[in-house]
Amino acid sequence: MYLKLASSLVALIATVYILYILRETIIPLAFSILLAILLHPVCAWLEVRRVPRIGAILLSILALFTVIVVLVYVVSVQIGSFAEELPRITEKAEAILDQTLTMGERYLNISRTQQVSEAKKYLINALSEGRAVLLNTLVTTTGAISTFVLIPLYIFFFLLYRDFFRMFVHKAVRSVPNEELNLLLKKIYEVIQSYLSGLFLVILIVGVLNSVGLLILGVPHAIFFGFLAGFLILIPYIGILIGSILPALLAIVTMDSPWYAVGVIGVMSFVQFLEGNLITPHIVGSKVSVNPLAAIIALFLGGQLWGLSGLILALPVTAILKVIMDTIPSLEPYGFLLGEPVHEVAEEKADMAREQTVVKEFKKKPYRRNRNRPRKKPEGEVPPAPPAV
Repeated sequence: MYLKLASSLVALIATVYILYILRETIIPLAFSILLAILLHPVCAWLEVRRVPRIGAILLSILALFTVIVVLVYVVSVQIGSFAEELPRITEKAEAILDQTLTMGERYLNISRTQQVSEAKKYLINALSEGRAVLLNTLVTTTGAISTFVLIPLYIFFFLLYRDFFRMFVHKAVRSVPNEELNLLLKKIYEVIQSYLSGLFLVILIVGVLNSVGLLILGVPHAIFFGFLAGFLILIPYIGILIGSILPALLAIVTMDSPWYAVGVIGVMSFVQFLEGNLITPHIVGSKVSVNPLAAIIALFLGGQLWGLSGLILALPVTAILKVIMDTIPSLEPYGFLLGEPVHEVAEEKADMAREQTVVKEFKKKPYRRNRNRPRKKPEGEVPPAPPAV
């Protein structure tokens, strides 16, 4: 038992070390697999219309990158218009800073020089503490960005050789029947597909809700900041809160009252509540049923391992691991631990109810157990002779 535990720990440590050392290669591969699964329905639809597989793949990749280019263009235009207002924002920020220093001097009897020196000290401490996190994020993501040009090539080959890869899995895992293996692959595909397609729809809905709320408050560039916060839900649970910081700061320096900043945070917090409890569960569904505690731990581990890319990949990878663990009997308790308590308990109760129904049916009709058995002949009885011909 101890030898098995030690070997499992060594294998886990070796796996984490390999994932960290080879992150510049594995991260683009992981994103390519997710995007290939996202594009597979489009590619299959084109192939049904008698488009050759290579042509269907190229058209699918072209459509994906056209959408990305359009989004980048829109963001760049918004950033350009935002940069034009920087002088006015800077002037308002200086006025607010001067008012803050005056209030500290008047009500707290602290000189301006002392306030500035204390603010510098706290700022230096905050920067020194955040430097390690920032450097780790930059190091882990710069290599992935440098190999971004390989992602279309990876997507192309994943879609082109998808049948070949399925045959490889069947040959590599001979101990599992083909029917069960196909069911496992189908579940993994459905988990990733429902997560990715549902995620884009959730981003659209959250962006619209955020934009409407910011427009009602009168915050400048409401649509840009609304959809920016929507895209940041790629970082689950904390992304939309991070996205509320910029519009809140902008509201402080551009609006007449600081209550507008409170309103911005309130609007986006309410939208996040709707996203977590109503929008995502109904759109993505229970196929990606990972409980919040497991998701938060996965986010921290993914961030430490792969930086920003790890934060984005943490939830789909955890959902895939849960599907695999649910299929393997020895790992099924760990899959149960990762799942949503409501869904897991409901599934357990349903399984127990089915088992009890089978047992009741079995006890109700005991003759079925002996119906097909040959009757035992009495001892000493001589079988009748065959009739003479």
